[in-house]
Amino acid sequence: MSVARTRIAVYPGTFDPVTNGHIDLIDRAAPLFERVIIGVAESPGKGPTLPLAQRVELTRAAVAHHQHVEVRGFDCLLAHFVKEVGGGVLLRGLRAVSDFEYEFQLASMNRHLIPEVETLFLTPAEQYGFISSSLVREIARLGGDVSGFVPPAVAAALQAQWQRKRD
Repeated sequence: MSVARTRIAVYPGTFDPVTNGHIDLIDRAAPLFERVIIGVAESPGKGPTLPLAQRVELTRAAVAHHQHVEVRGFDCLLAHFVKEVGGGVLLRGLRAVSDFEYEFQLASMNRHLIPEVETLFLTPAEQYGFISSSLVREIARLGGDVSGFVPPAVAAALQAQWQRKRD
């Protein structure tokens, strides 16, 4: 693997929505690499609550304080996206032991698809370890306050999204 490739990390996910846990991982990864590219996956099979363009926009706003972090949406195989952007490292977050088996399976598959790319696992700070996008979506859907779990613009977008669905 070339040194230039290892200086570009790709952090893929659906980011539906981006949470403070995601931001914490990005904050931890940004100083380690020349560039971090956040790949926001379209993921139609997951039936995202927010459209891709809005998830990209909200994620961009949440990481605007980082000069070398870029946010891009994608709708192809992750291996193709990583090659397209010249990534050499895949960043993945592990909140708990329960995440490990699935993430290990993904890392093994990606090693077969893109053997020149390494997977790096990062853990969030303890105060973010319990936050997941699916829990945030459920709390927001039921009218709960998610402001402690997501950036302010994301909380407002979720509130607006669920308000539209209730009307």
